[in-house]
Amino acid sequence: MNEQTRPPSTPYRIENPEEFARNLLRVFEEGGRVMSELLERPDAKISPYSAASEITEAAGTLADIARAWLTDPAKLAEAQGALMSSYIDLWNASIRRMLGEAVEPVAEPEPSDNRFKDPEWTSNPYFDFWKQAYLLTTHWAEDVLQQTDGLDEPTRHKAEFYLRQLSSALSPSNFPMTNPEVVRETFATNAKNLVQGMSHLVHDMEQSGDLLKISQTDTEAFEVGRNLATTPGKVVFENEIFQLIQYAPTTDKVREAPLLVIPPWINKYYILDLTPPKSFLKFAVDQGFTVFVVSWVNPDERLAHKSFEDYMLEGVLTAADAVRRETGIEKSNVVGYCVGGTLLGSTLAYLAARGEEPFRSVTFLTTQLDFSKAGDLLLFTNDSQLDSLKEMMAERGYLDGSRMANVFNMMRPRDLIWPYIVNNYMLGKKPFPFDLLYWNQDSTRMPAANHGFYLEEFYNENKLAKGEMTLAGIKLDLKKVKLPVFELATREDHIAPAKSVFIGSRMLGGPVEFVLAGSGHIAGVVNPPDKMKYQYWTASKAAADTLDEWMGMAKEHAGSWWPYWAEWLARHSGGWTIPREPGEKLGVIEPAPGSYVTTKS
Repeated sequence: MNEQTRPPSTPYRIENPEEFARNLLRVFEEGGRVMSELLERPDAKISPYSAASEITEAAGTLADIARAWLTDPAKLAEAQGALMSSYIDLWNASIRRMLGEAVEPVAEPEPSDNRFKDPEWTSNPYFDFWKQAYLLTTHWAEDVLQQTDGLDEPTRHKAEFYLRQLSSALSPSNFPMTNPEVVRETFATNAKNLVQGMSHLVHDMEQSGDLLKISQTDTEAFEVGRNLATTPGKVVFENEIFQLIQYAPTTDKVREAPLLVIPPWINKYYILDLTPPKSFLKFAVDQGFTVFVVSWVNPDERLAHKSFEDYMLEGVLTAADAVRRETGIEKSNVVGYCVGGTLLGSTLAYLAARGEEPFRSVTFLTTQLDFSKAGDLLLFTNDSQLDSLKEMMAERGYLDGSRMANVFNMMRPRDLIWPYIVNNYMLGKKPFPFDLLYWNQDSTRMPAANHGFYLEEFYNENKLAKGEMTLAGIKLDLKKVKLPVFELATREDHIAPAKSVFIGSRMLGGPVEFVLAGSGHIAGVVNPPDKMKYQYWTASKAAADTLDEWMGMAKEHAGSWWPYWAEWLARHSGGWTIPREPGEKLGVIEPAPGSYVTTKS
């Protein structure tokens, strides 16, 4: 037996039976009270994006799949026979192994599956049996879904999504008695870990908004303005919906054209200004760009009426005008990230229709302009869900940030939900401090008018791509946008799939530099050069009709895409000039990061 598969030396023995029993009793007593409180929370009610509504939706979808198979008994019997046969193979292999025979596994997890990294998943026949039984069952269920005839694309997409939720939830790693690490910890601590885990659950319930927010990081380890969002700068302008931050120069000369960054309003801007080594904004400043960023307000019911159009007129265009007045430069460069990029793309089409062009170039980061291939988020924007959402937002004036956070977590349950349930509530440990996950939990509300428009007009009806969208009385046509474009997609993006981003990039009328980065929606963007963590791809030829075709001509580069982008941006930024201190013309309101970003939901 090699070192990696050697079982831990800790015996499965209760050292203090009395304490063990006492702690288990505390867990059962406290657990009953906590479960009663959970059943009274909005999580347990049928409401938009709650656990109860998603369970109901999943049950209905998977029941439809079952009914489809019941119409063909012979095919169903064949599928069930295949599953039973695999179980028999596993049982026989397990018996032979227990008798001391070396046996090849019937099923093995993928190397990237971190759920089964503990050595006892392999070395201990008990845990190995549960692992393989789970893998056999989930693989079988996926095959059954693939072989289900008569499903249209939306129904199949929905079924795949909910099957992924179900299979993630039912992993033996999520249950105390079938997770070797939890079993060892429970025996070693006389079940104190379960008592502490229950305490963590109570704390999360007390700190949560509408829906339970499972702690993903140690929130006490970070503070905006102390060790996050610390790039020196000043707030130089503000109105009802945003503050404009200008950063202090760090070079002895700067590029003529300033840079305006439009982040998403669904999250806070400092994803682009985490700790200094990870700060995209600091990197841009250090390249000699005069950088401004919009910090959106965390709205309440008073801003319920603020629409997508308002975010364009009072947001993007007002910010661009403030940059012009502060620097004296008529045309700046502009960056849009995620939904901030969707807003920016709509704004550019609006300006193009009016014959106006206040920008030199545009950078889109994981931005969708066409939503026909928008991925799993399309599952949350059907007519019935939007009606329920609008009804809720009409009562409050906004959508609580916990609901969108719940949706984003559901897209990657194996990474963003279950590991923290195991760590926090079963092992009784505090989550590890991680700046990106702190930002992920620092959610924002969304004004009713704006969010309702965004979901319906873009996701549900795809009006911008179809040329059917009107803003401020102007019909939008993306082909009229002739600006040079740097378009970044990320290969494993679950929120703005690379295929979707690519389709949207082809709808623009100007030259597009399309770049694909490794990793996903966040880590693929926040990938500083010194880490050399992920790669990126470029292609000298732009005449590709599909992303697959583009990948066939693309060249892979090691490391971060940031320097490549900085070189591209420099070509659109004019010559060098003297550095600009924040607020020389507009004045200074307060130091960065400002007060809007520190408002909690």
